[in-house]
Amino acid sequence: MKQITLKISPTGMIEAETHGLKGKSCLSMIAVLEQLTRSRTTDSDFTPEFLEREENLTEVTENEVRI
Repeated sequence: MKQITLKISPTGMIEAETHGLKGKSCLSMIAVLEQLTRSRTTDSDFTPEFLEREENLTEVTENEVRI
């Protein structure tokens, strides 16, 4: 499951951590979080999941046609 954990300090500093986002897919969330929180990123680090390969699941359906 893909999740983002936000921590907001009493001073208004926001920390975000992604969970379940592998590879570069987490980078696309930076702009989304900045827009939602009306803030800008001043520092970022990669989680261990960044180095993992994102799995793409594809469903294949076969249909038999009789003529």
